[in-house]
Amino acid sequence: MTKARAPVTQAVRALRAAGVAFDDHPYTYVEGGGTAQVARELGVAEHLVIKTLIMEDDRGHPMIVLMHGDRQVSTKELARLLGAKQVRPCDPTTADRHSGYQVGGTSPFGTRRSMPVYCEATIAELPRIYINGGKRGYVVSLASADALRLLAPTLVHVAA
Repeated sequence: MTKARAPVTQAVRALRAAGVAFDDHPYTYVEGGGTAQVARELGVAEHLVIKTLIMEDDRGHPMIVLMHGDRQVSTKELARLLGAKQVRPCDPTTADRHSGYQVGGTSPFGTRRSMPVYCEATIAELPRIYINGGKRGYVVSLASADALRLLAPTLVHVAA
């Protein structure tokens, strides 16, 4: 059995350019399967699979929010922390335009435009995370310290 060839996405290029060690994890993409599908296929806890969410504040300023797969983002708490009236997920077309990735394959690495990154603080406590590699059906795993060094996120407590 031959291993599926890993795609070379903008995320992969960004990780390689930064000298970050990572492992490829192709999986069967299922519409609506989300992080639970990834966790099942890879045999890891869903808590270690990190969602990359493209959100915007009430002024339309986009941001990346990283959250554990088994948790939701409290948009009210995030808005309060940012001093915004509201924070909401971008619709898929807008999210795709901001990130350069298709929803379901959004990676925080190598995005089309630079956006502030907010990361649930407890992600920093994990030794290794699984995060989208820039294509539906493709996740990379890497040391959370490497991800945090590369993304330089603001650590927040916004898990609901």
